[in-house]
Amino acid sequence: MTEEHKAAANPGQPKGVPVYQRLSRCALIFLLLALSGIIFLRRNIITLENLSYHTASMLFQPQNSSHPAIAQKGPLPPYNNHTICSHLEPTPDEALEDRALLDAIVWPKPPAPTSLNQTSDPVHSLFAILPSKGGRERRVGDQLEALVQMQDFLGRPKHYGGDFLVARLYSPELGAGVAGTVVDHLNGSYSALFPLLWEGPAQVTITMVHSSEAVAVLQRLREQRPDRFFFQSLFRSGERSETTVCNMCLPHNRPQEPLCNYTDLHTGEPWYCLKPKRLSCDTRINHFKGGYKKDLVTNKEALLFQSRVNIKVVIHASGPDRIDVLPRKIDNPELENRSIKPGPVKYNPSGYYYKGSWRSFDGTPVRQFDAKSITQCLTGKMINMYGDSTMRQWFEYLRAFVPEFNLRSPAQVGPFMAVDCKHNILLKYRCHGPPLGFSTVSASELRYVANELDRLPGGPNTVVALSLWAHFSPFPVEVYIRRMRHIRRALERLLARGPGTLVVIRLANLRALDKEMSLNHSDWFSLQLNRVLRNMFMGLAVVFVDAWEMTLAHNSAHNIHPPPDIIKNMISLILTQVCPAKKKS
Repeated sequence: MTEEHKAAANPGQPKGVPVYQRLSRCALIFLLLALSGIIFLRRNIITLENLSYHTASMLFQPQNSSHPAIAQKGPLPPYNNHTICSHLEPTPDEALEDRALLDAIVWPKPPAPTSLNQTSDPVHSLFAILPSKGGRERRVGDQLEALVQMQDFLGRPKHYGGDFLVARLYSPELGAGVAGTVVDHLNGSYSALFPLLWEGPAQVTITMVHSSEAVAVLQRLREQRPDRFFFQSLFRSGERSETTVCNMCLPHNRPQEPLCNYTDLHTGEPWYCLKPKRLSCDTRINHFKGGYKKDLVTNKEALLFQSRVNIKVVIHASGPDRIDVLPRKIDNPELENRSIKPGPVKYNPSGYYYKGSWRSFDGTPVRQFDAKSITQCLTGKMINMYGDSTMRQWFEYLRAFVPEFNLRSPAQVGPFMAVDCKHNILLKYRCHGPPLGFSTVSASELRYVANELDRLPGGPNTVVALSLWAHFSPFPVEVYIRRMRHIRRALERLLARGPGTLVVIRLANLRALDKEMSLNHSDWFSLQLNRVLRNMFMGLAVVFVDAWEMTLAHNSAHNIHPPPDIIKNMISLILTQVCPAKKKS
């Protein structure tokens, strides 16, 4: 066959190119396509190996159903390269609220010190009670002001703010106490303000919890090292078991390491564990506290967190720290008998102690309850308690009056239930979902509060009590905002379908601090969460129990679990809301 005939038989091929060269090019193209297909198929096979039958079927379950894990490799977009702590992008409204909440807790940042000597020293610092206007005697209804001047370890006045101070006015003789508020003048001086609420002796105590320089370190750790408090889970199948690290903020030092994704389908709350090497993700058995990472601060920064040196040290007065308060001059005897006396105070606390009992500042008398009246108050009621161990304290207090139904749950974890069939009383407690630093919790008992609230019918005989704060302090504030937003939405749905439901929210309280506790669970973190919590639930039909002021105003030492006297006053405050006193005609 001539070349002309060959060209006519294959019009799509160029002239003058030998057949074997054209076949070689085609073979090379087919070879590349085959290799690409093999690589693609192998990657998908590996991915599918990490998906169990249950994992695949989970994708087609309703949003409120429980679900096993999804194994993932490497970071999931749009998370950054450092941690998995920023998850779904907020909506424009959520972003606007986030910005407002974060602006409300902005804290002054000090210049970086060159040595410990330049930082705030509570021993060198002093406060003075300012004289009253016109030099007149102090009476109930007035306001007391004390001026604090912070100094460094060389006794030189500080010229910038940011120190974390707390203040209290109390009278051991009267069993009285009230929390003060501290105003930062941003120049090294502070004002502590107290309303004068009782007649008789009163003493001022001002404490430096952390220096401004220490607070700056805490801010850095919160934003940059949310993984410093870590968790673990045990995975087991037959005789084979593995333990891996878990968190909502997992660092990606090894970006190709696969993850088990336990993100809640209903709320979107994220949670991850490093995938076991030889077990699937749905073999997770439990969840438990792993511990704290060490070496988070430099040697110079560690000097800012010394017990009895610059952690919770009392500032002394330059003169008298006690005053005598005279009774209010009043003509109306009815006002004299009220538990709260109105006055021109600039600072209004939530309440105060008098003769050991808490009195609300809103004018509602707090009733005192004995065993009989507690049973009467709770008759026909269902009390649902959710949160950390500070909420478990409430259940333990009420358990003394309502027989516990033994669910054989772990003593510190729960869930717990108490039932009085005769009086139709039901008490329930369940811990919140991760992050949760309890001892071992069964994976099946890890529940998110928002999901639990969505299962309640609600109504006038339903009480919901919440306390979520202690386990969130190591994490960025955005994590807490997201969790509270889900709970707020669930409460809005609950109140809509069950009008008359009483919702009680317990705020954070002060706790004992040392270096390690300060770096991970400082009172400064708790103070910030309290401000966020109040702002987020403002306008919603909820009752706040101000545990911060109730522990600050009390004469007992700070403890994550307040003593029985404080718990009794908290329960009395709640029961007063459940069973308000009948108004006299």
